[in-house]
Amino acid sequence: MVSIQNLHKKFNKNVVLSGVDLNISDGGIFAVLGPNGSGKTTLIKSILGMVIPNEGEITVLGENIKKNSDYRRQIDYLPQIANFPSNLKVKELIRMIKDLRGNTDEDQYLIELFKLEPFLDKKLGNLSGGTKQKVNIVLTFMFNSPLIILDEPTTGLDPISLIRLKELIQKEKAKGKTILITSHIMSFVEEMSDEIVFLLEGKIYFKGTISALKTKTNQPDFEHAIASILIDNHA
Repeated sequence: MVSIQNLHKKFNKNVVLSGVDLNISDGGIFAVLGPNGSGKTTLIKSILGMVIPNEGEITVLGENIKKNSDYRRQIDYLPQIANFPSNLKVKELIRMIKDLRGNTDEDQYLIELFKLEPFLDKKLGNLSGGTKQKVNIVLTFMFNSPLIILDEPTTGLDPISLIRLKELIQKEKAKGKTILITSHIMSFVEEMSDEIVFLLEGKIYFKGTISALKTKTNQPDFEHAIASILIDNHA
């Protein structure tokens, strides 16, 4: 699904990714973890073609992304911060995205799932952060793409909406899709992920299951296992 070889990226003198090699297979939920500044967002944006690496190669769905931008049509992306035009109504934004990407009937199901009907005629600039995130989720999941990338998807969600998001992600996984998630919420990652990738200072320090990480670090729970990596590498 996604293959990354020897990826390097620096901004001026700041090295953000340093020789990243990563293969993400078809189907399943993969969490990309790491402290702030570890390179998570740069890695995600490199896959999306939003950041151009200094060195290395990325293939998505068998396509080298340097040679063809059409692969992006096969990705649904939820950005960490949704910068919507504040003067547009919710229903106008949904219609605009459908016009750009192609028609779909899934938006109605998602609007009902996240109880957005009362907000359809409201302007995006007047919505709370949590409601904007629900709109963000609708826009992401209303198309049927094989790869879904979710950058901090739980931000601002109330407990009921969080449960619905988890169910939605599992439903998409059951269709054989590959779902890439970044999150700071360890309980969410532990509940949802099949595998994790842990980035630190631009390098991958671990890739595998959470149980394998616990075994490797000799820690009883996920949070202590993550803390153990950080402590060992800053000792």
